Amino acid sequence: MKRNAALSAMLLIFIGMMIALLVLTESNKVEDYVNKIESSATSEGENVERSLRIISSTENKDLEPIIKEFETKHEMNIEIEYAGTLEMMDLLNNGADYDAVWASNSIWLYMLEDTVKLSETKSTSINPIIFAVKNSKATELNFIGRDIFTQEIVDAIRNNQLKFSMSNPTQTNSGATAYLGLLSTLAGSPEVLKLEHIQNEEIKNNMQAIFNGLQRSAGTEEYLETMFLNGEYDAVVTYESTIINLNKKLSAVGDTLYALYPVDGVSISDSPLAYIENEESNKKEIFLEFQKYILSEEGQEKLASCGRRTWYGGVSDDVDFTIFNPVWGIDTRRFIVPIKFPSKTIIEEALKLYQEQYRKPQYTIFALDYSGSMSGNGYKQLCDAMEYILTEEAEKDLLQYNEKDKITVIPFSTGVIDIWNTINGKNTKDILNNILTLKPSGSTNIYDTGITALNQIRAEDFDTYNVSVIIMTDGLSNMGSFYDFEQRYKLENVDVPFYSIMFGSAFEEELQNIADLTNAKVFDGKTDLLKAFKEVRGYN
Repeated sequence: MKRNAALSAMLLIFIGMMIALLVLTESNKVEDYVNKIESSATSEGENVERSLRIISSTENKDLEPIIKEFETKHEMNIEIEYAGTLEMMDLLNNGADYDAVWASNSIWLYMLEDTVKLSETKSTSINPIIFAVKNSKATELNFIGRDIFTQEIVDAIRNNQLKFSMSNPTQTNSGATAYLGLLSTLAGSPEVLKLEHIQNEEIKNNMQAIFNGLQRSAGTEEYLETMFLNGEYDAVVTYESTIINLNKKLSAVGDTLYALYPVDGVSISDSPLAYIENEESNKKEIFLEFQKYILSEEGQEKLASCGRRTWYGGVSDDVDFTIFNPVWGIDTRRFIVPIKFPSKTIIEEALKLYQEQYRKPQYTIFALDYSGSMSGNGYKQLCDAMEYILTEEAEKDLLQYNEKDKITVIPFSTGVIDIWNTINGKNTKDILNNILTLKPSGSTNIYDTGITALNQIRAEDFDTYNVSVIIMTDGLSNMGSFYDFEQRYKLENVDVPFYSIMFGSAFEEELQNIADLTNAKVFDGKTDLLKAFKEVRGYN
């Protein structure tokens, strides 16, 4: 009996152990299943949130609809930050975190430091950078329907028959590339552009003659298009695709642009798209998927619809002539002789020469807000920004003034406080000392200050100087009248842009009214005043 009881007890223990083991096993199975579900959900979430951060040249903004369509179709988030050419190189060289770079021209990728590792670099389109002249002016100069040489364009500018606008050569690709192309063709298109070429006295005279015909320059290609449409200019130097876009809008008013392709050489941008190698990033597969689409037949057709040449060699009869319109001088049938770009050292030296010697002298008027609200941090940031602009610090960004430039500073609050001048852009010590010494107080009177600026330029020689006004304010103008300023500006009948930098509680609408009146732009300095001052210095 005892033996049977013992066996029963052992059997119950065994059965209990088996049940426990079974429960544990099933529990593990459930846990594994849950883990698989969670893993699957995470994986699906990653698919939805696949992302790519690209830093891009500003001229690619017109491709945004194409990129958005790709994002939606492929469940991908592509974040693009736009920057000027040299700013983009600086950001990458200083370690800014991006997965890819979409530059305007391969020459700028060679300006990157060795610490920036690129791979999978491929050209996405071809975009010539050329002169385009209003059809009426091109007819007057006998430029239509025949071969043109660069020297003919230079002679027309030298003889005061032609003036033009372009993007700033030290801040933008189209400006820099066009400038390097002019240097090369005027040097006789040598195999390699050397220092002796760009310092040649005849070339120097030609370059100065060209840039004396520069009416307005823009800090971005995007703004150049807006500025040209809102102004009255004979010619523009820019991308072929921009000329196409401009003509689509100008055709409504009649006088479109006629594109010129000098037979002795044309600058070409190849729009390279490259992956930035990073050991901590796993974005390469995503990048390759995006790049593959851009280079696919569908992607290339969409780029061509935006005026980009996507066919081999840039020469083709099989194009949409409603876009690449021969009536506008757009010529896809002739082989374009491309300019050979120089070494990094020569490019850097050439850009420095432009800023210091070749460009047209500038006359800049700074109208600086010293109202009471500027006390404290606002005043400090203003002083820091002006100290950068008026010293050799600006040289590192190719934004420095030279001895041929003139500068006026008009501090204002309730009214104009004073007027400080220098006729030598390198002799700024006294002006800077005045800026750093004056203390904020009073109200804000932007409009009367603007009229004072107009008084300063009344007798100015616009053939000698490119004139611009830069207003920095942190508040609403509570004195003076926009109407009075508007009437005075129209009476003067001058093409002088009044750029504005917003800061603090500045009222954007009133600054935009000034910008619209003067064909200018408003810059946002609320988060970084120094950056805004750097940006505005690229315009005149």
